[in-house]
Amino acid sequence: MPHLSRRDFAKNSVGSLTPWLASSILASPWSRTASGQSSTKIRVGQIGTKHGHASGKFEAVKKLNEHFELVGVVEEDPAQRQRLQGKPPFADCNWMTVEQLLNQPDLQLVLVETEIDRLLDVAEKCLSAGMHIHLDKPAGASMEHFRRVAKIATDKKRILQMGYMFRGNPAFQFLYQAFHEGWLGEIFEIHGVMSKKLTTSERAELARYKGGAMFELGCHLIDAVVHLLGKPQAVLPVHRNTHPELDQLNDNCLAVFAYPKATATIRSSLVEIEGNHRRQFVVCGTRGTVAIEPLEPPRLTLTLDRHQGIFRQGTQAIELPAMSGRYDAEFLSLASAIRSAGRDERATETSLEHDLVVQECVLQASEML
Repeated sequence: MPHLSRRDFAKNSVGSLTPWLASSILASPWSRTASGQSSTKIRVGQIGTKHGHASGKFEAVKKLNEHFELVGVVEEDPAQRQRLQGKPPFADCNWMTVEQLLNQPDLQLVLVETEIDRLLDVAEKCLSAGMHIHLDKPAGASMEHFRRVAKIATDKKRILQMGYMFRGNPAFQFLYQAFHEGWLGEIFEIHGVMSKKLTTSERAELARYKGGAMFELGCHLIDAVVHLLGKPQAVLPVHRNTHPELDQLNDNCLAVFAYPKATATIRSSLVEIEGNHRRQFVVCGTRGTVAIEPLEPPRLTLTLDRHQGIFRQGTQAIELPAMSGRYDAEFLSLASAIRSAGRDERATETSLEHDLVVQECVLQASEML
């Protein structure tokens, strides 16, 4: 089967199952292309370049120039700004102060890509100035502060999109549709792994946060657990430091999420050799299982106890549509949401209530709440 776009994937793979499922995928914010809604580009700026996703997010919005007009970038650390000047993707950007950026005419959106401990302060400032924001993960270290930021977004009727990168991943889209359609039955087990290998110099910044690997990486999969099972009854973290001679970084973390009829385990380490190649998310239900391994580029295996439309009983590999970029889907969704703001209650891919539950679970799993 050739590679398909998300829209063609929905038509060809799911549309033959039930008309409802096909229309559900096509109507979901992740499947919207944001085209045809407005010819006016969304004016966007970025504050911060030190977040691990900062360069990728900037590059993605820059590429999606049918929908976005990049106004400028803020980096208040002169040494960091000097390092980036002349280097892609920031080579030809306009460097500004926060005040200069927020006072740009018709600015609508700000990407908040600072260090983690500055994310919420910057988010609060941008929302208070009337901007929609894309806030990278995790949403800071203070639950109280994130609640305050979420309230400002609600009061100002501004969009706050969290930067959990698997929300637009076609494998996770397939998983969510399979679950909501009932193919998997009742979920009783989820197992997720999100790891990588840090150098000694990279460990110091993250060692400031007790959650370590879980706070930095595991949060992406906690978002998926909450999407499927909601708020857990309890969260049980187990953290270890494999190199106490170097620092206090909890670089080998496990969290168990307890539900009435299910358990979910998320593992995250910062010491696994080529750990990014073994990232996985497995969901087991009473009628079927979805296994995504690796997460990027995604490979998905579906196991069913009976036929479901074009999918047979037993285990089969599902060929997914190719991704144009890791962050493209989330920004296309955001463009659609901004253009639909105030008119379409389904404009955003998740609710702020969901994001608040995710952040609470992240902090609990990180022993920071």
